[in-house]
Amino acid sequence: MTDLLDVLEARSGIVCAIGAGGKKTALYAIARHHPGRVAITATVFTPFFPEDLEAAEVIAENSDIVNRLEALRDATRVAYACPGGKAGRHGGVNADLVRRIHEEMQFDLTLVKADGARMRWIKAPQPGEPVLPPDTDTVLVMVSARALGEPLGERIAHRPEKVSAITGAPLGEPFAPEHMAQLLTHPDGLLAGTGRTAVIPVINMVDDEDRRRLASRAAKMALEQSSRFDRVVLAQMRDRFAPIVAILDR
Repeated sequence: MTDLLDVLEARSGIVCAIGAGGKKTALYAIARHHPGRVAITATVFTPFFPEDLEAAEVIAENSDIVNRLEALRDATRVAYACPGGKAGRHGGVNADLVRRIHEEMQFDLTLVKADGARMRWIKAPQPGEPVLPPDTDTVLVMVSARALGEPLGERIAHRPEKVSAITGAPLGEPFAPEHMAQLLTHPDGLLAGTGRTAVIPVINMVDDEDRRRLASRAAKMALEQSSRFDRVVLAQMRDRFAPIVAILDR
């Protein structure tokens, strides 16, 4: 099996997931595969951590998180966040604090959900997104193959009007591979706010041959249009045994 941790450059450091179409699923998959000491957190609102993640949890205000984490120095998997004030959701942790916790608590890897997409398959960022900790090592830029061929609108996209402006995809018309490639490569698209951090686009939910064909076309076009990344990963992150479908290199 292709090693998930190597493909996504997720053996050490701080790895953030942004975009739409499976950020949490991807981060949890990495956490479950990792043999070392792993932290899972978010810098934005996030749903409660799932029980089958089997992580020790700390939910506390930013001012108290470090003290609460001290008691978990022997835990191999830790999930932490702030109180959310909304049903079913935790609040985001200060991005600077995530870096401090990673270093002081000596985690091998810290995984961070760094933006939101309201459960859609694609999104366009707004100013201030993503919320990356300082010196983030890798950003996983995620989209869902399920958006391909579907009419562009609220059902599949978070901020569809902005997605349309960035990609040239008309509202109400099928979202095509060339549009997905634009979303992955346009400076106002999902690369916005990533600076010089290493990025790895992940086209998730590639769960049949039609989606694989369309996702492969999008990946090849994205590689032709941008030098910000050297590969695009096709995945089905809900498959715990074979989450990587294909890797397209430059």
